[in-house]
Parts: sequence; structure tokens; C-alpha cells
Amino acid sequence: MKTTRQQQDATRRQIVASAVDLMTRQGFDGTTMKDIARAAGIGDATIYKYFPTKDRIVLGYLDDVAHQALAETLQTPGFAGYLLQEKLQRLTDAVLERLLADREFVAQVRSLARRSPLSMLAEPLAARQSLREAVASFLEAAEASGEIEPCDFKGMAGGLYTDYLAGVVAYWLADTSDEFADTTQLVDLSLGVLVQALRGGLVNRVLELGGFVLRSQMARMVQHGSGVMGMLQLAKQAMASAPPGPAHPPAAAGAAAPPPSPSRSPRRPRKPRATTAAPTPAPTQTPAPPTAPRRRKAA
Repeated sequence: MKTTRQQQDATRRQIVASAVDLMTRQGFDGTTMKDIARAAGIGDATIYKYFPTKDRIVLGYLDDVAHQALAETLQTPGFAGYLLQEKLQRLTDAVLERLLADREFVAQVRSLARRSPLSMLAEPLAARQSLREAVASFLEAAEASGEIEPCDFKGMAGGLYTDYLAGVVAYWLADTSDEFADTTQLVDLSLGVLVQALRGGLVNRVLELGGFVLRSQMARMVQHGSGVMGMLQLAKQAMASAPPGPAHPPAAAGAAAPPPSPSRSPRRPRKPRATTAAPTPAPTQTPAPPTAPRRRKAA
């Protein structure tokens, strides 16, 4: 008897739920595919039709979380009228709310990703593309309403957001504050800085330099003890007080150079080098007159 699509989806969800429960109690290495199949009520060979390895089951869990969080976000009443920061914050909160019930399992997933990142990244998540498209649509709506300056990297922003989300989850796993208040503050400050930068068009001007740094260093920046809270708070205040638009108009040809930034300390003047006496030019010699060519003797 051929199974329907709904039955296949139900079986897939049951496999993922059984794996999460077993891995939470027994650990990733202490759980086998046979254990998961029996807990899910399916045959030992049937499970491989859905997931070839335990790593793929973990990826399936993350995929489901992202898709469910995105669906809940888009179904929020009045979501279309939210500002850009509110939309991004609602999506981030929805992901964390989905992960909360399985926080211990998520910590194991993070340890697994650090131990064998290639196995976790061998197959891209389908939800990553959905998140990228959602964030791009948020930026398009904010640009159309005049909330932010025209943005030239909407497609890349989705990928940056997923990296940012991974950093937030890492911070959340280490957060011991009441009701994860520190994580809430981190999300508010970091997204506030981003939106302030987009409003002034700053992100477009520093994209080539800052995009790579953000992707490679975000996970490291959000660790405890790095002072990231204070840095984000100062950045948000500075951007809020800065006038909108470009900071300096293009200088006209022949205009004087702008004064140096006061934040830089002036360089110390160099000590004058000891001057050496100019070499005395050699006396010019009068060129000798050309000699007459010798006559060849007759043979």
C-alpha cells in the first residue's frame, strides 16, 4: 500500500521527535539509527528512506524549526504594518521560542557543529533560502515606505541574518539571566544598530569591508565577556544622534582638504635630519679640438 504525502510527513516528524528525545537523554553518540527507528515505531530499514544519517535528522530538526518560526511570524496579526526592526525581532523571537523546549538538545547540536562542521554543512538547509527571501521582502517593504535608504544587498542580507541568528542562539545557550533578559537586550541593541545604519545608508558604504567581517566574526563577538553589549549600546546611540544622509558632501575640485579627525592624536614632528654640505661641482673642462683623420698610405 502506497503511503500518502501526509503520512510521509507525519512519519518524518515522528522520526525527528524520537531522535530529539533519545539524543537529549542518551547523547548524540549514544543514540543509534536503530534506536530512533524503534522509538518512532517504524522498521530498521524504513528510517533510511527518510534520513540517511543521524546528522541529517539533526538538520531536519533545524529545518522544521526555521520553517515553523517563519510561518508563525508571517501569521502575526498586523505584521504587514510592523517596522523593519519589529519584523526582524519578531522572527528572531519566534526561532528562540521554538528552540526553548529543546534547549538541552540544541546545546548538543551546537557542540556537534563545532566538532564536525563539515558534516553539518554538507547539505544546505531548505529553510535558509526561505529566511533569505523573507528578510529580503522585509527590506523591500521598508525601502518602499521610505523607512530606510535604498539597499543594494537585499539578497545577501538573508544570508547574513542566518549567520546572525546562529550567533544569537549561541549567546542564548550560555545566557543565565532571568528569563534570558540579556539575550533580549542583545537582540534589541544589535537589530537597532542595523536599522539605524540602513536608515542613513551607512551599510551600503561599508558593505565590502563589513560584510566579510560580520560573517566571519559574529559568532565570536556574541560570546560572554566580550563587551559586545556596551559596544552595541554606544553604536546605537551614536547612530541615533547622527544626522541622516551622507556625512560629507563630495568635495569640489580644488577645494581644501578637510581637517584631520580629532579622535586621532597628531603625529609627532620628525626630527630634522642633519644637513650635509652640497658637493662642490667638478670644474668643467674645455673639450679638446677634434683631431684630423689620418691619411692612408698608398699601396
